[in-house]
Amino acid sequence: MNSVHALILNGPNLNLLGLREPEIYGHTGMDAILEALRQEFPQDRIDYVQSNHEGVLIDTLQACEPGIAFVLLNPGGLTHTSVALADAVAAINVPVYEVHLSHPPSREAYRHHSYIAAHCRGSISGMGALGYRLAYEGARHAFTQAKKEI
Repeated sequence: MNSVHALILNGPNLNLLGLREPEIYGHTGMDAILEALRQEFPQDRIDYVQSNHEGVLIDTLQACEPGIAFVLLNPGGLTHTSVALADAVAAINVPVYEVHLSHPPSREAYRHHSYIAAHCRGSISGMGALGYRLAYEGARHAFTQAKKEI
């Protein structure tokens, strides 16, 4: 199986994953999610960046070319507020997939709109920690299929 280089990019408050509001976001921390992905895909390089600062997320997206096959982005609350982050996703040539642990459309009304989604290749929400694995598998499959077609 060919290896890929992927980036998982998490936004504000996701450093508290597993601790913050576990009834909404679950009990699994990001370290456990990353470890499971790295065990399942040992041939891949999976980088991880989390920041509570919008500018760091934008800078990270802008710096991820070339070499990154795809980005899994959980923008957290910036999903619903950040045109600048949406513009950064639109500006890069790397496919970005939006990931949410909860299902924003079933939550507060202000969470129903994503500025990011229109610029992403796909999204997964409402699947908890499993959503990262599902998004990773889908993004990886899309990337490897696209390489076969070239």
